[in-house]
Amino acid sequence: MSTTSLPDILSHLDSGVMTLTLNRVARKNSLTAAMYDALADALESASADAAVRAVVIQGHETVFSAGNDIGDFLDKPPSSPDAPVFRFMRVISRFPKPIVASVCGPAVGIGTTMLLHCDLIYAGDNAAFSMPFVNLGLCPEAGSSLLAPQWMGHPRAAEALLLGEPFMAESALEMGLINRIVPPAEANALAQRQALKLAAKPLAAVMETKRLLKKGNAALVAERIAEEAASFGRMLSEPAAREAFGAFMEKRRPDFSGL
Repeated sequence: MSTTSLPDILSHLDSGVMTLTLNRVARKNSLTAAMYDALADALESASADAAVRAVVIQGHETVFSAGNDIGDFLDKPPSSPDAPVFRFMRVISRFPKPIVASVCGPAVGIGTTMLLHCDLIYAGDNAAFSMPFVNLGLCPEAGSSLLAPQWMGHPRAAEALLLGEPFMAESALEMGLINRIVPPAEANALAQRQALKLAAKPLAAVMETKRLLKKGNAALVAERIAEEAASFGRMLSEPAAREAFGAFMEKRRPDFSGL
């Protein structure tokens, strides 16, 4: 058993399962550049560590993640492919071992799109998923413009990505985004039990099965993540995004008339 504390990320290894806990509840587990780097570092370490046989990503029973920390995001905008957020997307998308996610409360932006790279997802009945990129004058990220239609079907993916409105756990289950809904207080424990089942199986067989499951999409996902990142970086400096983030910081409704 080992426990490591990273900035706002807790990493714990026990019985072959590495658990990564988003631990910034006071800020609704909003993610900073340092947190993206910590997550990417942990996953890269887990990939190379034979003692790690499965990974769990979890938040708190009241919140999974509110997405990017807006202040940190504006202070360190991801304007290049080497930005921590894009690095995290690349690392999680190609992670070779199984990832189990436990999601309760809000899962906003990358709080939802990172799930598209997980293998098993268990949600509390209070989970609320949203991908409000258009509302911020931006485009989808983490390969979600490719993966969301595949998981949800084009009409529902278009609704989720173009309107950016939240959808609840029942809808996520019905469209195949998650595996099961449980009371919030039980979600993390369920994810742990499922991860321990995976850790008890032959690792080579589990990894090869995951590789084959993702093989048809692997090159397309990498290409789409890169394309989205380029568009995302460009759009950050355009008027719509400046208006959206300005309105957010000033606590007013954005005005996109003429944009």
